[in-house]
This record gives sequence, structure tokens and C-alpha cells, in this order.
Amino acid sequence: MSQFKDLKFWHDSEALECVTRTPEAPNVVTFSFRSPSGALFNHDPGQFVTLELPVPGGPLYRTYTISSSPSRPTSLTVTVKAQDGSLGTRWMLDHLHKGMKIKAIGPAGRFSIVSHPAPKYLFISAGSGITPMVAMTTWLYDSGLEPDIVFVNAAKRPSEIILRQPMEMMASRIVGIDLKWVVEEPDPFSPWTGYRGMLNQVMLGLMAPDYLDREVFCCGPEPFMRAVREALEALGFDMAHYHQESFSAAPEDAEEVPADSFPDADVGVEVVFAASGKTAHCAQTDTLLSVARGAAVPVAVGCSMGLCGTCKVRKIEGDVHMVHNGGITDDDVVEGFILACCSKPLGRVVLDL
Repeated sequence: MSQFKDLKFWHDSEALECVTRTPEAPNVVTFSFRSPSGALFNHDPGQFVTLELPVPGGPLYRTYTISSSPSRPTSLTVTVKAQDGSLGTRWMLDHLHKGMKIKAIGPAGRFSIVSHPAPKYLFISAGSGITPMVAMTTWLYDSGLEPDIVFVNAAKRPSEIILRQPMEMMASRIVGIDLKWVVEEPDPFSPWTGYRGMLNQVMLGLMAPDYLDREVFCCGPEPFMRAVREALEALGFDMAHYHQESFSAAPEDAEEVPADSFPDADVGVEVVFAASGKTAHCAQTDTLLSVARGAAVPVAVGCSMGLCGTCKVRKIEGDVHMVHNGGITDDDVVEGFILACCSKPLGRVVLDL
């Protein structure tokens, strides 16, 4: 056991080195990374990282779920899908190869069974939303205990089911992983005997008759997740046991810090960027991210919705009104950090930028 004598865990101050790239489906690739120093990776299954991509005119920050499990800590993988018009992911598919190093921020996020343990799970996903479900399933599979998971994934065609092979491998090795694939249409010249059509209430009832007793995790495009929520609500499901991962979270679902002061558009304030030696004037209703951009002060940003944590900066002085979607922890707030994308100055504010 000498190799575990002096454990060292990766921190995002160290770049990641790409070690493999594996095609998964059309326009989908899994990238595996290692720590050049040999450090291990420690994160909750279902969390994400934000990659700094050196695109022309960049850098560009894009957030991706970690598709590997922390139970396999020697590498970290992300499985990415290039959508029509995508810039960052397209760059990765075309230019990111073995041996290249790339900066990452994180891990972050609260979408994990670690935060919501339960005896039985129902994982529902569509497209690349399958990645956190694979990570959480792998973590349970590696635990050595028999899980109870109904795993539902919807795709356009069978050939577009992402990470199908590793999921079917795990399901074939233990009892307790019940796979349910749903496709809109079969591939030409390839018979399909699974579910076909759009996921609906009838299918959910057939797939998981005891769905009322399960902790539900859902990830996919917003229209898909909305349909799942509406279906579960119509079936009488207790939505306190429903959790979803979305990078377009609604503002009304955000967490408010603090709750006793609100910005006023008629009040002007001063924002000082201490490291840059710049000062800007703005209204209380302007976000610190927009003020920084107006002052030509660079700030890394990913989702711009208070979810990914990429724009976390240290506040040296002053008070802000911050409305976020889980991209910052209570400990970070105590230490003086804020998210620039969703923080508005209530008075003079000094930032370590």
C-alpha cells in the first residue's frame, strides 16, 4: 500500500493534462484528464468543473459535469456533446488532444446523491444529461453494496445513447441497476425492442411502479425537465424528493444572500478594483460582472447565472446583494467571496480584482 502513503489531492491551481479522448456517439467525446503532479481527484459524484478553453478570441469558460466517479480517483473525465453552433465544445472536439494541458475551475455543484441519500433512486436524463447519472451510478456500483436504481435515459436514436456501454456493463455485473432506454426512432436496419416515443407518465409508471418511494434526479434540456416535473406532479409525486441539474436555472429558484437589503436603481455607488487600480461608478442595480467588464477588468465567467461558481471573487470591503443558484458555499461567503455575475453593490465595494 506504499502508493497511498502520502495522498495528495488535486486543486484547480494545477492544470489538467488530457490523457485520452474516446468517441461515444455522433459529436460526443469523453476526455480523460490526469493531474501532472500525480494528485488524486476528490469530488462528489454529480458535480461539475468549468474548463478554460483557449478558443480564438478567448479564453472561453464552459461548465461540464464530471462523468467519472470519485471512487476512481486517479483520473477525471468529462463527456461533452457539440450542439449546433457550439463554440467551446466544438473546439474541444477539434483541437483538444492527448498531452495538452488545460485549466479547470472547481469542482462545484450540489446535484449529488451525497447531498440526498436514499434507499432507492430514479435517475431520469436526456442526451448529455446522462453524465451525472453515470457518475452517481458508478459511485454506487463501486461501493460494493447492491444499489436500487431505475435508470432512465431518452435519446433521439439508439446510436445516440451516450455512455451506453459502460452502463450496460455495470448493469450486467450486479443486481440493482435497472436500465430503461427510450428513443424517438430506431436506427436504420437495426431492430429496436426498447421503449420508443417521448417519455411520458405511462412509461414512468411502467418503468418504476414504485416511483413514489424513490428519490428522483433529473438532468437534460429544460423542456425535457419541465415535462418530467409536470408528469411527476400530475402523478402525485412529492416534489421535495425531486432534484435537477440545469445551467439555466430560474431566478425564483435562487438563493438570496443577504435578504434584508435590496438594490435601488436611483442610487449610485463606487466599485474599486484593488489589484487593477481602477475605479468605476454604477447604479446599485448593476451586477459587479457588468461593472468589471465596463472597466475592462477581466473576470472569468461561465454560466452567468450564479450556478457554476466560475466568477467567484474576493470582496475586500463593502456589502452586496447576491442572488445565486448554488454556485458558492456558505463557507466561501464567510471568507468574503462573492459571485460577480449575480452580486450587486449596495454601497462602496472593493474587490480583489
